[in-house]
Amino acid sequence: MFTNLSNKLSKTLLKIRNYGRLTEENIKKTLDEIYINLLEADVALEVVKDFINKIKKKAIGTKINNSFTPGQEFITLVKENLIQIMDSSNKSINIATQPPAVILFTGLQGVGKTTSVVKLAYFLKKKYKKKIIVVSTDIYRPAAIQQLNILSKNVKIDYFDVNQKNSPIEISKKVLHYAKINFYDILIVDTAGRLHIDNIMMQEIKDIHKTLNPIETIFVIDAMTGQDSINSAKKFNKILPITGIFLTKTDSDTRGGAILSVKYIIKKPIKFIGTGEKINNMDVFSPEKITSKILGMSSELSIIKNIQKTINFKKNKNLIKKLQNKNNLDLQDFIDQLEQIKKIGSKNINILLKKMKLNNIQYLSHPIINIINIDDQTINDIKTIMKSMTKLERKDINIINFSRKKRISSGSGIPITKINIIIKYYNQIKLITKKMKKNNNIYKIINKIKKFIGKKFF
Repeated sequence: MFTNLSNKLSKTLLKIRNYGRLTEENIKKTLDEIYINLLEADVALEVVKDFINKIKKKAIGTKINNSFTPGQEFITLVKENLIQIMDSSNKSINIATQPPAVILFTGLQGVGKTTSVVKLAYFLKKKYKKKIIVVSTDIYRPAAIQQLNILSKNVKIDYFDVNQKNSPIEISKKVLHYAKINFYDILIVDTAGRLHIDNIMMQEIKDIHKTLNPIETIFVIDAMTGQDSINSAKKFNKILPITGIFLTKTDSDTRGGAILSVKYIIKKPIKFIGTGEKINNMDVFSPEKITSKILGMSSELSIIKNIQKTINFKKNKNLIKKLQNKNNLDLQDFIDQLEQIKKIGSKNINILLKKMKLNNIQYLSHPIINIINIDDQTINDIKTIMKSMTKLERKDINIINFSRKKRISSGSGIPITKINIIIKYYNQIKLITKKMKKNNNIYKIINKIKKFIGKKFF
């Protein structure tokens, strides 16, 4: 999903990413291309217009050209507004009610409701350790009832056996009573697929809703059907108080317009997305992840998660404070940073640097690459020679003359040639930090990384 949109947006944004200066002309030209990209992805026209107008308003006539990299700031605007289109304050599932919390699934025929019911039941059971029962009221399609029965038993979710001679309303009453007297936490109800033009079926779903009084009414949308599904959602929303959207088949080769349009148009949050055929192929909806995928940043997200797990933020805060106070980087600081780099992995860091396109510090690229690619043995050698150094030498490695090197080499067993290489690495990183401080770049780079990642790591 989003492959075509991602490729087109990437090409469009690549043109503006490295601009040293943004003008009204090149902003409008870029926005015109984005406008076409989104329409071709089947995003609703009203959504596209509002999206473009908001970016235009923020980008033209603002101080964007005073930023670290104007082109990158423009992309940040695109990212933030894409998230805003899909984001909602109430996107989490609501089960905070007197048991059983009833969740009603509804939607058109063939959108994947039955599978989605079991996916959600499995997810809630696994995450919240709740006692859950599922039921189907689709008496018109025996295969649907059988499918729910089989799928739920496969993942050990309780299933309420249905008498197909009963009406959907009778089934609803019986299962609700059964769930109460058997102390179930959650009851999830599958319903028959219906066409919005079928007045009899629409009245039936209204009656089911009235009988069950669900805390959540989930409308299932097939992402492959695009704008048609959203038009149906609008009509269903007039009949039922829809509380959220479950998007299915998001793993398909579809244009993705439904995801970008549905929340804006019907004013209901996307709560879950189906990402495959297996029962565990379901995710809680994250507009940040979807936006990153659209903008071609999915690989960075996994890298960033790794950074979150491995970086020692306390040490980084102390380092930044030290640099702010105009103290030099000592040898222990140097080792601390090298060890964090090794934990993250030089490959991951190189990907981020390339993706972030930090052109303003290209003059530092060669020494940075040298530092990033220092091996484990060199780090161990630094630790070894530190034991043979005086406190003053560890604080300022540049006072080490030839006679000191001979003493350190003799005490540590590390050749003088290797000590010279280590001093060279140290001086490179020291030079980088001085240039950053002098040009006030360190704070800009830190803020840039924060914005790029979307997390406050420092």
